[in-house]
Amino acid sequence: MTSASLASVFDHIAARDDDYVARLIDYVRNPSISAHNIGIREVSELLVTMLGDLGLEVEAIPTKGHPFVLARYTVDPAKPTVLLYGHYDVQPPDPLELWDSPPFEPTIRNGRIYARGVGDNKGQHFAQIMAIEAHLKVHGTLPCNLIFLLEGEEEIGSPQIADFVRDHKERLKADLVVTADGPLHESGRATLTYGVRGMTSFELRVRTAARDAHSGNYGGVMPNAIWTLVHLLSTMKTPDGRITIDGLHDQIIPPTAAEIAATQALPLDLPAYMAEMGLSRLDEPADRPFWDRLMFHPTLTINGLHGGYGGPGSKSVLPAEAVAKCDIRLVDAMTPEHVQACVKTHVAKHAPEVEVVTYGSMLPSKTPLDDPWGVLIQEAILEARGEAPLVYPCAGGSLPDYVFTKILGVPAFVMPYANADEANHAPNENLEIELFLKGIRTGAALLDRLGRG
Repeated sequence: MTSASLASVFDHIAARDDDYVARLIDYVRNPSISAHNIGIREVSELLVTMLGDLGLEVEAIPTKGHPFVLARYTVDPAKPTVLLYGHYDVQPPDPLELWDSPPFEPTIRNGRIYARGVGDNKGQHFAQIMAIEAHLKVHGTLPCNLIFLLEGEEEIGSPQIADFVRDHKERLKADLVVTADGPLHESGRATLTYGVRGMTSFELRVRTAARDAHSGNYGGVMPNAIWTLVHLLSTMKTPDGRITIDGLHDQIIPPTAAEIAATQALPLDLPAYMAEMGLSRLDEPADRPFWDRLMFHPTLTINGLHGGYGGPGSKSVLPAEAVAKCDIRLVDAMTPEHVQACVKTHVAKHAPEVEVVTYGSMLPSKTPLDDPWGVLIQEAILEARGEAPLVYPCAGGSLPDYVFTKILGVPAFVMPYANADEANHAPNENLEIELFLKGIRTGAALLDRLGRG
């Protein structure tokens, strides 16, 4: 049953729908593109003002890159402390010609707000801010202690966050971390995710001669750079889907029985999923369960293979240089350092002339399904939305949750508010207004439930 204190907060929220929407529109019209360093300082300052006006202790903390916005509200040291994480930077809006309305001129159509960053992540952390405001307006205080951490570089791989969390470990001490990011289930049902996969990116580069050559005059004599990479890549993964890089799987901790049971309880309309994506088959191995593919196994992806001639018609050229861009998704308890070492050893064995160039990496993160804070979060979602969330042991993608679970040593959860078709990172990014308002209710219920313990 909803507590009297939360019921009054819900009433306050319900009376302000139009105001919340108008204020969200004002917020997302401010660009904050981390990749281009456009609007970052202005939006970080806007957040400092916004959170400061609510009565939170807040500052923008500079880094070697873009600043973090760190806010705090302390009620009682005996009460739990929740750290809410989000990011105020957004993706570039390109290609502009595919937007139906300008990306930084928020437009309402069919019950949705269309704007860059409205779903990922401004609308979601703004819902958290409005939930905080509602408690403060109604009760003059919060039900629990609060830390709010907003990052300005999530869309470029969070290069500073690990050092930031280490450097400010004492200031970030919390009992749990909750991130409002990502999409709800396709049905609109709430989800609660207990982990994320990590990743590491790398390039395979090879040069077999000083220049491209005539494929007749030099064919059969000069090594073909693209074939060199193709043969190498074929030693890294078999046609039946097995990654064959020695040692790559050594660190993996298999899923628990509870995690497997949780995936088996998740709804799945596989024919509809395949039709929406235009798939005639799933990737190999064919017998691997659907959710296992996204949660419990690493992947090796060729993101791009470049070299030689790619223009119209034909050109009888023998390429001297080729590049393969790849990434590997990591599962518990793989580390980028170990995986990169395995890749380099494999390449040295099978194609020693190929250079391995490593790029950004992110560790996986995992919180046990029996974590007691997770039970309270599920109860808060039920209170706010009238239905229990779907429980995901892990997400297929990557977020920097490892800084919370592995550096701070606390459980971390992802509790999204956005619609499944939010088109984040794409033209016409959008957020359903009804889900944004439900997000405010959910954020309010979260604080209330944590405060009651």
